[in-house]
Amino acid sequence: MSMTQSGSPYENALAERVNGIIKNEFFPKKIYQNHKEAKKNIIININHYNLRRPHSSLDYLTSNQAHQISGTIKKRWKEYPRQKKKERR
Repeated sequence: MSMTQSGSPYENALAERVNGIIKNEFFPKKIYQNHKEAKKNIIININHYNLRRPHSSLDYLTSNQAHQISGTIKKRWKEYPRQKKKERR
């Protein structure tokens, strides 16, 4: 199922990446007692992600800081060498 309104697979990848970061980085294997406890912790973690967690892909700004900047933000993604594809016979 697409996580975006348009259903674009390219936009879906971004949504899935954020969901994965939130699930794996903030509360891996956490079991909540009820829906209210889970919702409270999810809100806290999303606020931390947006307001306090710097992102290398945003020149080490938080998401909130990057959103308020106009213009281009320097990307600091890690570059990995591409592996050559093996020839098929």
